[in-house]
Amino acid sequence: MGRIIRNRILEELEDSTDVVISHFHGDHTPLYDANPYQLSVDQVRQIPSNYKIWANKCDELNEKLKKREEGLILGLNKNIYEAKGQADAFLSFLKPVPHGEKGTRHGNVTMTKISDCKNVFLHASDIQFLDEDTIDDILECKPDIVLASGPPIYLEEYMKGRTEKAWNNALKLAKGVKTLILDHHLLRCGEGLDWLTKLSASSGNEVICAADFMKFERHMLEAWRAKLYEDMLVSAEWHQLYAENKANADEYLNIARERYEWFRY
Repeated sequence: MGRIIRNRILEELEDSTDVVISHFHGDHTPLYDANPYQLSVDQVRQIPSNYKIWANKCDELNEKLKKREEGLILGLNKNIYEAKGQADAFLSFLKPVPHGEKGTRHGNVTMTKISDCKNVFLHASDIQFLDEDTIDDILECKPDIVLASGPPIYLEEYMKGRTEKAWNNALKLAKGVKTLILDHHLLRCGEGLDWLTKLSASSGNEVICAADFMKFERHMLEAWRAKLYEDMLVSAEWHQLYAENKANADEYLNIARERYEWFRY
């Protein structure tokens, strides 16, 4: 599934005009040292496009993220345009906000506002609903639709003492926008679906996941991981071999297509 999505990203790049890197975590940016599970700079470099790359520059103190930023610039031979403060009739960027709570080593994320003269869409990436000021920044934009990463409730130990804060912030945002799309961290466990239902009922507005928004059937692949591994047995050493480019996933893709109707593309 990951390979299918990465290929779709590469297809979309072919006629893109602007590309936004919300932050430089490994699941949100092409990497110069990517493993087979990640999108590599080499793959992106092959796309003949004149798109602009927008991002907020990494803090020099965060060496790991700074190296990823520099690897992207050198690998693609492209400059990265500073997102902060940039705006035109359709595309604008909010100030950097925390990836989760303030003051952590996770860095900041770039939020993007897109207007088509009918609706205002705001992409809030990995805010995780752990900073109330971030919610206020979003509401100030008066968006019609917000797409955001929900809190990582699957990390039970981490969320102790944080769940109520995340819920209150999510409810505050849900009450202020017509459609709130929550995905990513929130839906790494089945309990995330309960959040969607309860937030929608409590706010009186539409709170859905990305699949709902796109009119797709819900498939909780990360939440179903244990069951999927039971259905498609994988040898103990397979993941390491795959990471070293010594194994191929095609066998399992074929099994998935045979067993699951929803996996047939």
